[in-house]
Amino acid sequence: MSNLEDRPDEVSASCAVTPGVEIMTPRDVPLGGPRAMRVRRTLPQRERSLIGAWCFVDHYGPDRVADTGGMVVPPHPHTGLQTVSWLFTGEVEHRDSAGNHAMVRPGEVNLMTAGRGISHSEVSPPSTTTLHGAQLWVALPDSDRFTDPGFAHHAPAPVTGEGYAARVFLGSLLGETSPVPTYTPLLGAELLLEPGAEVILDVDATFEHGVLVDTGVLSVAGVETKQHDLAYVPPGSATLKLAAYDEPVRLLLLGGPPFGESIVMWWNIVARTHEEVVAWRADWQAQITDDGLVDGRFGVPVDDRRPPIPAPPLPNVRLRERR
Repeated sequence: MSNLEDRPDEVSASCAVTPGVEIMTPRDVPLGGPRAMRVRRTLPQRERSLIGAWCFVDHYGPDRVADTGGMVVPPHPHTGLQTVSWLFTGEVEHRDSAGNHAMVRPGEVNLMTAGRGISHSEVSPPSTTTLHGAQLWVALPDSDRFTDPGFAHHAPAPVTGEGYAARVFLGSLLGETSPVPTYTPLLGAELLLEPGAEVILDVDATFEHGVLVDTGVLSVAGVETKQHDLAYVPPGSATLKLAAYDEPVRLLLLGGPPFGESIVMWWNIVARTHEEVVAWRADWQAQITDDGLVDGRFGVPVDDRRPPIPAPPLPNVRLRERR
């Protein structure tokens, strides 16, 4: 998904802090157009840019496609990151310049590695009447951010226990390990909790975690987390207690060790310096012609001739590093 309308360097999000656990509330962001599909963005925020290597969390729906127009994101570029697509309802068609053409479906993860540069498009097909899911980004470490672009797909089997069910799409949890490759240790899982259910998860004590509540209200390490909020849990504990109240809860659990590197994040680019952003923006603009998108650093998505999305203007100030 393209970060079309909101630049992380210009956010002013609400972040209520409780000792040990931070509750981050979302910003409502349009993806563009007169009938814009809107998303709830909880990461990055001014107070916190990353959770592990996770650097971007968009959460959307359930939206009636007849009202919103669905997801129609023409070709746009990415560098220095991996995109992680996870749906609860509906489908999205993915095409990229590494030659991949795939569907994003509920309960199945699609991970695209941008590396040194890729372009892709995302469009919900006519068969999708309701769209509901999350689009997540992972920053690549400096040692791997110029890797070749690539794509991975995985349909995790459900793991069940008393009062809960889970699907582990990245990393390891509840005895399950995802085969999807990442460049830093990561955790990504969907959990469903029955009303009143409580689960104590064994987690890596070196990880910081983020808990995104999709439905219901949840206690995260003893702190109430409302629907659509993202709870940040710092490193230091080998267990994480999640408890539902009197209604079912669906959540995404994200985690990883503190990233430990500064990044410059602007539009669809994760870089290290202002100068890199300027150069990569120019590379993308050079691919846009009156006849459409031509080959270059970011390539051309397979079998997609939609007019590409131009890069927005750069701000009149130097882009700052964020940690």
